Amino acid sequence: MGGRCSRFSLCWFTSHLKPSVLESSELENGGKSDKNLWPSFTEFSLDQLKTATCGFSSDNIVSEHGEKAPNVVYKGKLDNGRLVAVKRFNKLAWPDSRQFLEEARSVGTLRSERLANLIGCCCEGDERLLVAEFMAHETLAKHLFHWESQPMRWAMRLRVALYLAQALDYCSGKGRALYHDLNAYRVLFDQDGNPRLSCFGLMKNSRDGKSYSTNLAFTPPEYLRTGRVTQESVVYSFGTLLLDLLSGKHIPPSHALDLIRGKNFLMLMDSALEGNFSNDDGTELVRLASRCLQYEARERPNAKSIVTALMSLQKETEVASHVLMGIPHETASSMQPLALTPFGEACSRMDLTAIHEILEKNGYKDDEGIANELSFQLWTNQMQETLNSKKSGDSAFRAKEFATAIDSYTQFIDGGTMVSPTVYARRCLSYLMSDMAQEALGDAMQAQVVSPEWPTALYLQAACLFSLGMDNDAQETLKDGTNLEAKKNKT
Repeated sequence: MGGRCSRFSLCWFTSHLKPSVLESSELENGGKSDKNLWPSFTEFSLDQLKTATCGFSSDNIVSEHGEKAPNVVYKGKLDNGRLVAVKRFNKLAWPDSRQFLEEARSVGTLRSERLANLIGCCCEGDERLLVAEFMAHETLAKHLFHWESQPMRWAMRLRVALYLAQALDYCSGKGRALYHDLNAYRVLFDQDGNPRLSCFGLMKNSRDGKSYSTNLAFTPPEYLRTGRVTQESVVYSFGTLLLDLLSGKHIPPSHALDLIRGKNFLMLMDSALEGNFSNDDGTELVRLASRCLQYEARERPNAKSIVTALMSLQKETEVASHVLMGIPHETASSMQPLALTPFGEACSRMDLTAIHEILEKNGYKDDEGIANELSFQLWTNQMQETLNSKKSGDSAFRAKEFATAIDSYTQFIDGGTMVSPTVYARRCLSYLMSDMAQEALGDAMQAQVVSPEWPTALYLQAACLFSLGMDNDAQETLKDGTNLEAKKNKT
């Protein structure tokens, strides 16, 4: 998106595809001993999420239908550098705040590499927001129905089907079997090109379980009769996703079943595949889809048996998902060199001495309009004390007495009378010099909030991320700073 909040690689961990596809029992905590790499569920304040989304900026909207969506999803960045998706519900969606918190806390206990996990929520006044892991590479709908460079390969379609079945099986085993409005827009691709099921569909927004919004042609027949979502309804919706994967189109199940019954299933297959699939595999997937789409709910398979059926169909399991998807998989070593400014170059090298010299040389010229405001208000005692704190901080910063600089700049900031992005930048470097990288990152991000068009804030964020060992994220932020600087120089 075009917002001023910088992009990071989206998770602090990578889930590499193993030589054989992970089985469902291995999914919790990534099938590895990486349980602690997922954040615990957090109840955020509204102010925190406003800051994370640049004030719910329209530039940060990632919902398919933008601001017209009934519940808008924003790309955001928390103060620890993590990218998130923030879903902001309309005012009428969750009138019962207690139910909202109960649902969010329950879904927030789930942790699987097959889910875009829910990591937090916010419930203040009539505001209801969910916070989830952010996924870098858009939706299954985009890759299936609106692809640009290449259609999704057959092996990847089979992998998507398996991973989604594993996600549903995992949720079912954790007592969250109901998934509301399962469709191709609920399937997201992470930085490694692996498909994940959005956690948002696990939230039900009424006590009686009514929640379905897709076109009636794709709605489970029992839902049309009763208005209730059941475990079997979810399997029916999974069957419609299998049709999407087979055909590359969103076709009504009734039409697809007519073709299947007439043994014309090859007419279902996506012509963009150009025959690059096994007829036997196609037949098996069509058979599985028809079982999921049975009119009688009791005749449909459960998620576990679907997983078993799909495991045997997997192809090219040794090939990483991003390769199958044709998605660039950037690492710090593989990225093209950036045309960095001297300050950006210093931040990329983590040359704190050079960063200090440049900040000191630049002074406060980037604090637009602040100097005049300060001189006008010098007559107040409070303002004089605030200015003295800043001057003391500047003297300590110049003398490289960084502990004193931190204390003085903190007094200036806590005074609350003035806002200076340069002070945040200077305290950021002082924190870095004192081996306090997390605090430094918070200041660099606050400098960006105060002055969104200031590349220095992004470059400092990159330096902090390098210090925290988040090299890929740092490279992405350097790129953002370079792009912002280039844009600024053109105007």
